[in-house]
Amino acid sequence: MNKTVAFITLALAFVLAGCNTVKGVGQDIERAGNAIERAAK
Repeated sequence: MNKTVAFITLALAFVLAGCNTVKGVGQDIERAGNAIERAAK
């Protein structure tokens, strides 16, 4: 569970730091989803 919380916190930090527009938010969320998919495989 600690790894999950750390991953979510890190992903949230990237989303908040890396996007200045609505388009950026969508791209960041898509990247986070892709990372979760890769981790699940």
